[in-house]
Amino acid sequence: MVSEFRVQRRASLEVLRAEASEERDTVVHERLLAGGDPWEFMEELPTVDELVIYLLRAEAIITNAGMSPSPTREYRVLRQIALEHPALTRTVWRMIGQFAEQ
Repeated sequence: MVSEFRVQRRASLEVLRAEASEERDTVVHERLLAGGDPWEFMEELPTVDELVIYLLRAEAIITNAGMSPSPTREYRVLRQIALEHPALTRTVWRMIGQFAEQ
């Protein structure tokens, strides 16, 4: 059975993590250039794995005609990400808990 949330992945998890790390480094660099204090903003930034999950979630939204997911579909999409990428499971479940608190 093929999941309705499965998306053609453009890269491996390692490549996605490398891209997310570069993106995060760019944000840090820009904030430092703007005079930001890293002690104040570093905890605000998403982790590399969170950025990867946001990217994979965005791909799932795109395949669903760009419609934002309902809370039920959000849970299923995130759960599917965890199933497809076991290394992201802990971060996915933490994010699911944060969404539930909102």
